[in-house]
Amino acid sequence: MERESMEFDVVIVGGGPAGLSAAIKLRQLSMEADIDISVCVLEKGSEIGAHILSGNVFEPHALEELFPDWKEKGAPLNTPVKSENFYFLTEASEIAFPNFLLPKQLHNKGNYIISLGNLCRWLAEQAEALGVEVYPGFAAAEVLYHEDGSVKGVATGDMGIGRDGTPKPTHEPGMELHAKYTLFAEGVRGSLTKTLFEKFDLRENCDPQSFGIGIKEIWELDPSQHREGHVFHTAGWPMDIKTYGGSFVYHLENNQAYVGYVVALDYENPYLSPYDEFQRFKSHPMMKEMLKGGKRIAYGARAINEGGLQSVPELVFPGGAIVGCSAGFVNVPKIKGSHTAMKTGMMAAEAIMAEFKENAETPAKVLETYPKLFKDSWVYKELYEVRNSRPAFRWGLFAGTLYTGISLKLFGGKEPWTFKIHDDHSALKKAKDCKKIEYPKYDGVYTFDKPSSVFLSATNHEEDQPVHLTLKDDTVPVRINYNEYAGPEQRFCPAGVYEYLTDDDGSNPRLQINAQNCVHCKTCDIKDPTQNINWVVPEGAGGPNYPNM
Repeated sequence: MERESMEFDVVIVGGGPAGLSAAIKLRQLSMEADIDISVCVLEKGSEIGAHILSGNVFEPHALEELFPDWKEKGAPLNTPVKSENFYFLTEASEIAFPNFLLPKQLHNKGNYIISLGNLCRWLAEQAEALGVEVYPGFAAAEVLYHEDGSVKGVATGDMGIGRDGTPKPTHEPGMELHAKYTLFAEGVRGSLTKTLFEKFDLRENCDPQSFGIGIKEIWELDPSQHREGHVFHTAGWPMDIKTYGGSFVYHLENNQAYVGYVVALDYENPYLSPYDEFQRFKSHPMMKEMLKGGKRIAYGARAINEGGLQSVPELVFPGGAIVGCSAGFVNVPKIKGSHTAMKTGMMAAEAIMAEFKENAETPAKVLETYPKLFKDSWVYKELYEVRNSRPAFRWGLFAGTLYTGISLKLFGGKEPWTFKIHDDHSALKKAKDCKKIEYPKYDGVYTFDKPSSVFLSATNHEEDQPVHLTLKDDTVPVRINYNEYAGPEQRFCPAGVYEYLTDDDGSNPRLQINAQNCVHCKTCDIKDPTQNINWVVPEGAGGPNYPNM
């Protein structure tokens, strides 16, 4: 069946903070200039916010620029940070790090504990009120090109395709959306953005991107253990001192707390399981005291950009641009990227508006103004200051912490060198060179298995559809990953998607992919040592349905 098409001035792929901020800013500017610019936002989740997961202690800098009256408009920033601590953990105790010794970038005065998903829902309301067309449940599955190679727009995926690739009675072809400019705001490791990197060589002059996996739960605490507005972070146990990682705990309103853990994906031991490191963290005496009498009510996971400024690619190409975490603007020491993502979306909107003012009918194909705006922005300045912090941890926890303190407290991030970033999948060592990690059994009170966690994420996919976790070579999982790396997929995935099955005698290993469990974290696409897994979008509206992440 032939696909129908729709025409817009601007199509934005992704209804997260970057994409929605771009849409809002563009409509604001177009209304001010009295130039009608049609804007469409596509979101693969079942609703705006369904796939949004973040810590989140939110810095309102970009929001204040976008909506100076955000408080009057009712933006869901309800819990200001009132107190904060940083702890170094041993297995049985905690050591508080004096706050006055922390660099200013790590302080949270003036920030808010929020649900980023709820903020995106609010942003979508503001966007629609300004005339933006927002379409949740539609997954952009293909980039469309003009004959001259410039981006023409995107096509949404077909609905109603069976697992064998044949149309079902419910089949509906995808829709083509054509635009003068297409902005890609897919978030971390965007499936279409990856193809743009390759087609336009956008990563030729930058370092590889580096990532972490963030795993998060929401707990309802016993009121006696709840401290609204309190945040704390930890380093040390249960991680080894060579692996970058740590926890975040944020007490929001309604006796709830965000409890999470981040593990850098450049870890070396294939037996390491980020999910189990997080579960083990909750068994620490300090955590058990806080969680005692509480109830876990939500779960999710998402990859995080950690490469910083060195890993930011070329941002523009003929017919479009990349904004937000698709490019990677996270300030790693701050553990914040929402404010920078929003600002980059706004800067892309400003660049588009400048082109429409110049010539509304045939604007320039390349948004050359956007990279210039970025280079002159507070986002660039912020990322430049902290550019050496994350790569310094290649020397281990203590040396990395010491260097970060010296860099940010004494040099202000102005040292005359910049450390390099390496990719994550190549860091994994062979199983024979590593020690197996024995994780404790789940107790069902503080620690939980993956199936019960995935249940809390409300993840669902149409079962009879092509598996969206595709393999470039079906022989690689057993031939290399299982035989040489002890099957790391079954441990780095936080949702139980990958499972190696054997006969009763342990022979004939084979990989089973439980695609319906996928929470769209993208870790498999990043950490697979052979880069054999290629994550592509499933049918629209599939995946997790996070309520308050």
